[in-house]
Order: sequence, then C-alpha cells, then structure tokens
Amino acid sequence: MFLARLRQTGYVQSLRKIPSRARRTLSEYRIYAYFAVIGPGLIAANAGNDASGIATYSSVGAAFGYTMLWAFIPMAISLIIVQEMCVRMGIVTGQGLADLIREQFGVRWTAFIMIAILIANTGVIISEFVGIAQASELFGVSRYFAIPLAAAFIWWLVVKGTHRRVEKVFLAMSLVFLSYPISAFLAHPDWSEAASGFVHPNFSSDPFYLFALIALIGTTITPFMQVYVQSSVVEKGLDKEDLPTARADVIGGTLFGIVIAAFIVISTAATLHVAGITVIDSAATAAAALTPIAGRYATYLFAIGLFGAAMLAMGVLPLATAYSLSEALGFEKGVSRSFREAPIFLGIFTTLLIIGSIVALIPGIPQIRLLLFTQCINGLLLPVILFAILKLANNREIMGEYRNHPALNIIAFATALVVSSLSILLIGKTIADMF
Repeated sequence: MFLARLRQTGYVQSLRKIPSRARRTLSEYRIYAYFAVIGPGLIAANAGNDASGIATYSSVGAAFGYTMLWAFIPMAISLIIVQEMCVRMGIVTGQGLADLIREQFGVRWTAFIMIAILIANTGVIISEFVGIAQASELFGVSRYFAIPLAAAFIWWLVVKGTHRRVEKVFLAMSLVFLSYPISAFLAHPDWSEAASGFVHPNFSSDPFYLFALIALIGTTITPFMQVYVQSSVVEKGLDKEDLPTARADVIGGTLFGIVIAAFIVISTAATLHVAGITVIDSAATAAAALTPIAGRYATYLFAIGLFGAAMLAMGVLPLATAYSLSEALGFEKGVSRSFREAPIFLGIFTTLLIIGSIVALIPGIPQIRLLLFTQCINGLLLPVILFAILKLANNREIMGEYRNHPALNIIAFATALVVSSLSILLIGKTIADMF
C-alpha cells in the first residue's frame, strides 16, 4: 500500500532524479513495505508442520529412508497454487474464505464445512497440546506445568495483543524450525542418496507405501491453512498493489516449510532407518530414538523443533477455526479486536484452547486414534474446500480480471483431483485400519 501511494505521487517514476542518499532512503521504505506484507504465507506453511506432521515425516524417513523425498516437489507446487488462490481472493474481495462460501454456496454447504472444520481442528488442537507435553517431558518438564503455561501464553498473546504483534511472534516461532536442518547435519546423512531421492521418483504398490504417500500429502495440504492465510491477508488490509509481494510471501513460505519437512525426513532416514527402527508412533518417539544414534544434541534440537511447531500450530489452528466460524455466522472478527468488540471470535478461540489443554492432560489419551479420526475428517473436507476455492477463484463477478487464467486452471484442477483422490483413498484406508 505504501508503494502504491508512492507511485500515485510520482516518486517512483522520478527515482533517478533523486539524489543517491534520498534513493537509499526510498529503498529502505520499499524494504519496510515488503516486510509489512510478508507473514501470512510463511506462518500458514509452517503451521502445517505441526506435531502430527512431524510424526508423519519422521515415520516416512524411518520406514522408507530417502526414497519418498521426490514427493515434496509436487507437494510444494500444489501448495503454492492453492495458497496463492486464497491470498488473491482475500486481497481482491476483502473477505475471508468462509465469508465467500456462505455468500456463494448458501447456508447448508457452509454449515457442513464449518462443522467439519470445527471437529477436525479441535482434534488437531488437542494433538498439538499433546505434542507440547511430549516435547517438554523430553527436557524433564512435567506436562501439568508446560500445557497450562503454553495455553496461557498463547491466550494472552492473541487476546491482549494486536495483529501485528501476534504475527511477529508467530514469525519468530517459525525460526525454531531451523533446528531440524541442524539436526539433519548432525545425523551425517548420505547426501548423494538424499539428492537422488529428490530427482528419482520411486513408486511402489505396497499398501503401506501408498498409505504413507497419501498421509504425507494430506499432512502438507490441510484446510485450516487455506482459511488462515486468506483471513490473515484480509485482516492485514492488503490491497491489489500488495499482491505481488503477497505471492512472494506464499512462495517463500511454502518453500521454507517444505524444506524443513524434507530435513525431518532426511534426519530420521539417516538415523532410524539405517538402524532398522522403522515404526514411529509419535514425533517424541522419533526424537528419543535419535539419542543412541545421533547423540543427545540431535534429540534436543528435534524436541525444540517439536515444541515450537506445536506452539505455532496451537496458535494458528484456534485462530483459523475462530475466523471461519465467525465469518460463516457473520460475527465481528479480528485479532486486534477486544472481547467487547468480537466476543464470539475470541470466545471460540478461548474455548478451543481450554478444551485442548484439558483433554491433553487426561492420562493415557489415545493420541494415534485421535489423529486418525481427525485425519479422516480433514480428508473428507479437503476435496470440498479445494473445489470451492477453484469455483470462487474463477468467479468473474467477485474476482473480475483477477480470476484464474486457463493455464493456471489446468494445473489447479489437476492438483485438486489428485489430492482429492488421495484423500478419499486415505479415508478408506483409515476406516479399514480402525475395524
């Protein structure tokens, strides 16, 4: 927006006539303007690398070594396409995803989608609290201390803070993911074999391999990410002049998140897979198993990443749920709002934190069954969300000249069909395993 005002006043066009010192000042303002836009794409992509995501990536590395790294390349392309459409819709329409779904598809579809989002996100929020408990216990801290403290911090940050402050803290939390590349280097992987895993797709008809591939994709592209990123750019007040920078944020954030996920696979492939440990039931189990192989520092780095990932997702998931429900019901929303201004929005956020923390403190909670159930709900919801996004992004009435181009539609529809088909297969496999 700042750059748009500069263009309107003619400052950018006459940049060459400005003295060098003034040009440097203008360049600094340009950088500040870019940093003012960046955030939603990076946060959404990293929130996808939550506790359950880390458990999935660890399981893939332990079970299959480097052979499934190739899947991250098409996943990165798919996620960039989906996230870009949501960011573009948010900037052009000034409305969140749930807002547009309610207006364009009616109350019944909106109610179905919102109920599914509420159920699935509540389950995943509980799993994030469990992830915090497991990570803290790896450092010898009781979950009965860590969970209430973490919940109180996230609640205070969101309810008492502004959107800018919340986003800054979430971005700072994203830096914790850098512990995974360090952990991977400490594991001394075979880098030539890892590189080969990226460029040589290795398919298998083994049911477990197919299930792992489907779970990998389902973990990387989730409905709450699309809801959050669109609502976030709306709340930031970005306009059409900010679209190129917002796209850069989506691309950069997605690539960062995908690279981190790949490093998790590499670290467990170089340690657990080589040692013959092929079954991992949680991210904490993977971290603990690293100690005799890669040393305690690798374990601590892995645990730090798990704690930071769970904290970030624990903030983003309740916010995405509160955004979607408030938009669907037509209530006031926004992180910068007070309880008096947005009681439903902040009430939903607070309730989800309370439920998640209480359930996670219950001894012996069946985390794996819970994750399978929420994964099933997300798998059912994802095709609906993807095709709704595609229909909205092609709507001439609301998108105008910013609707999807034909070439983008071909890639986007192919992505939606493949991801939806895999999600349906994952649902079938999950239900079959339950019985």
